[in-house]
This record gives sequence, structure tokens and C-alpha cells, in this order.
Amino acid sequence: MIKAGIIGATGYAGSELVRLLLGHPEAEIETITSKSYTGQDYRAVYPNFNHIDMVCEEENMEELAEKCDVVFMALPHGQASKRVTEDILKKCKIIDLGADFRLQDTDVYESWYCEHYSKEILKEAVYGLCEINREKIKGRRIVGNPGCYTSCSILSLYPLLREGLVRENSVIIDTKSGVSGAGRGVSQGNLFCEVNESVKAYKIASHRHTPEIEEQLSIAAGRPVIISFTPHLIPMNRGILATCYADLKESLSYEDLRAVYEKYYKDEYFIRLTDRGVFPETRWVKNSNFADIGFTVDKRTNRVIVIGAIDNLYKGAAGQAVQNMNILFGLDEKTGIDFVPPFPV
Repeated sequence: MIKAGIIGATGYAGSELVRLLLGHPEAEIETITSKSYTGQDYRAVYPNFNHIDMVCEEENMEELAEKCDVVFMALPHGQASKRVTEDILKKCKIIDLGADFRLQDTDVYESWYCEHYSKEILKEAVYGLCEINREKIKGRRIVGNPGCYTSCSILSLYPLLREGLVRENSVIIDTKSGVSGAGRGVSQGNLFCEVNESVKAYKIASHRHTPEIEEQLSIAAGRPVIISFTPHLIPMNRGILATCYADLKESLSYEDLRAVYEKYYKDEYFIRLTDRGVFPETRWVKNSNFADIGFTVDKRTNRVIVIGAIDNLYKGAAGQAVQNMNILFGLDEKTGIDFVPPFPV
């Protein structure tokens, strides 16, 4: 059995990790930690775990590395890079759900986030978008688990940029997210009365997932890709919907693009291409690790419009983290996360 530790188990992504790992046939939770709830029963924090007897422990990175085969770090940005050292990586594998090991360029990271404290280790980290970097993930000691907006946006656009079918400076990504994407911390902007019966754009032209999307799409294209990215908050608990626009370099039909998407995704279990004229909805992927993708060609403007949908806490966080763990330890990727989305929800 893979012994797993979870740092930050009382956040939304952390609690989703707990839920998934409790049902994983090849892994067991060795330790959970929480800064805010140290010493408290986990079921007192999340009563949906009333049948589980676990206590939130104080974080001790060295002890965790000794006891665990893998440590999931569900922490805000700037925290993981302070904790991960070469000595830690000699003892266990790290899957960071924060931003510290996603971006390859530390200057870009520091311009959007904060100082990076593990620049040498960053060189070893791999971007953990499984369907794109599967072979790079195998055998690594540290994985930067992608963000929720980024997972949905990159998967939606990757085949187009990889094949050089769209103009690299024409990409516009319009996204909607459930409120859980903002985390569990108390914020006036996320109170029920502030979000219910309303939709709002936020962090316009300044969201920190922008450089992450640009970096990965630029790698796919083999040249710089600059995007316009606008996130919106939707009054629902969980889910991401990305509507992506890009100018085609030449006139292409739906059938042409379908062949391209099937080239990259036909064998990817967790990516489901919708039928022609059918576009993804968040309810179809809720509580699952699936990414649904649909697209159309606007002949009038010669643009392609791609719609992607994921569950932000699942494929956008904990589910993908478990998928990364499965790859790291040579398991079938679907192990412990192969669930049909429930409906209605």
C-alpha cells in the first residue's frame, strides 16, 4: 500500500483528497495535517466524515517524509517551496496542489506570486497535466499539480496549438467557476449574499493562472502564445466552464478539427469529446475526473470556439493529484478515481 500524507487536509481540495484516498484500493492515509484545526477530530471539521476516526496533526515535514511514500501539499502559494528540500525528496515523492512548482520560469513565477525558495528543485519538477505530460511524470520525485482554470483551458486548446492551427496571439479564454474555487477561507466577496443571484468577472487581465496557461500552450505551439483570460464567479458550489476562442490560420471544417482532437484524445479515458452540436455542461462532470470538450467552427469569422468543462475540485485539483500519484507509482491511472458523475446533483 502507498502511504500518503496530506498537508492542508481541511481546505476544500484537501478534503477531496481525503475522500478519494479513503476509497483508493492501493493507498492509505498515514497522516493529515491542518494549521487551523491541529488536534481536532477531522469529523468535527467535516461531519460528512463522521464514520472516520482521524485527527488533524501538526505539520512536521521531516516526520511526514519518513513515514510517507507520497505527500500531497494542499497549501497556498509560497508555502511548498519553503518546505520541499533535497533531503525531503530523497525520502518521499511530493505532489504540490499549489502554484509553487507549476511554472518553469522563476522570474515569471515571482512576478505573479512571490519569492520562490526552491529554485534548484523547481528545475526537477514536472507539470502534472497527465494527458499531456504522462511520460514526463513517470519516475519524477516532484509534481506541480495544475490549477483548475488551467487544466480546463489547456486541455481544451492543446490540440489546436500543438498542430499550429490557430493564430497564437488570438486566443481568448472566458471561464466560469463555482465558488469553491476560491477556497474555504472567509471572504466578504464569497459570502452567500454576495454571490447568489449574480455573476461577476474578477481579476480581469491579472489572474495568476494566466502565465501558467500561456507557458503550457507556448510549449505546445513551439512559440510564444499570449492569451486574454477572464474568469467569472458563478453561484454554484463546484465546476469550471471554459469558452475558448481562436482565429484559424486557414479555413477548416468541423470534421477537420474532429480528426485533430481524436488524434490526441481518442485514447484518453478522462477526456470525453462531445458529439457535434452538443456542448459540455458542468453538471455532466460534477464529482468526477472527466474533462468534457466540445467545439464548433464559426465560418463567418473563421474562428474555432471550444467549450471545456471539469469539476474544479476533482480534475482541477484532488482527482488529478491522485491520477498523478497513480502514474508515479506505476498504477493504472483510473485507480481510485474511476467514477461516473452522479445525476441529478
